[in-house]
Amino acid sequence: MLISVKANLIIFSLYFATQVIRSSSLKPNLKNQNMTSNHCHYCMESLLGRRYAFREENSYCVTCYDGLFANSCEECKKPIECDAKDLAYKGHHWHEACFKCAKCNHSLVEKPFAAKDELLLCTQCYSNEYSSKCFHCQKAIMPGSRKMEFKGSCWHETCFVCQYCRQPLGTNPLITKDNENYCVPCFEKQFAHHCYSCKKMITTGGVTYHDQPWHKECFLCAGCKKQLSGQKFISKDDHPYCLDCFRKLYAKKCAACNKPITALGGAKFISFEERQWHSDCFNCVKCSISLVGQGFLTQQDDILCRECGSAA
Repeated sequence: MLISVKANLIIFSLYFATQVIRSSSLKPNLKNQNMTSNHCHYCMESLLGRRYAFREENSYCVTCYDGLFANSCEECKKPIECDAKDLAYKGHHWHEACFKCAKCNHSLVEKPFAAKDELLLCTQCYSNEYSSKCFHCQKAIMPGSRKMEFKGSCWHETCFVCQYCRQPLGTNPLITKDNENYCVPCFEKQFAHHCYSCKKMITTGGVTYHDQPWHKECFLCAGCKKQLSGQKFISKDDHPYCLDCFRKLYAKKCAACNKPITALGGAKFISFEERQWHSDCFNCVKCSISLVGQGFLTQQDDILCRECGSAA
């Protein structure tokens, strides 16, 4: 049996969008320096003694930079100023204080999180709302932990164990009985029957004949060796036979139609002086009236009703 193993992964990306530089770190005007480098590229006001930001090798005062380039926070809808941290995920931006779980409002900064329907959730809230529940303990399988899947149900890796020895089953072969999973060695020790014919273990299905277990493929006609599982058969001297073989080997023939009498399924037949008839064939040889349950007369090999026998 195959078991699929899946891992829930949380992928997140945080980065700082800008770097703020203080004008106090600038050197004094150098010879041949462009005069506009000391002025805001947009409003052209002097930057001396003021904080400013770079973008594409141009200098901007903080006010112009925020007005031109600041991202809008997804939570509060306000601009994320250049001296604040801009946290981004898939093209969306947040203030550091606004980057929270949509369910519990706890901060997600530098913490793993999951996205669901454009909402960001901490791992605990995501698990409570959307994670699979373990078939054994009924607790959520946390994102990032190993999940075992088998027959449409999920387990924690530590819960997916042999019911008898309690050892992890992992991806090893297993056998299920009464909705419990067992490793193969434990199942063999506890439950397995062994085929009466080949003596090997029967893991699934099987046939019982004379209170003995058989593999379906081992339960064969004693005559032609055809598989009898799911077929009608007749037992003779503790051996099973298909209908054809039994008729050929053992069935007596009807004195009237000369066809085999098998008595299969409780069919009735008539026996008289070492001769047998199908019930439907036990008729007066002259008038063809049924003689089952009636008195009759014999004339050599023929059987007659009383009226035809008296007339003869």
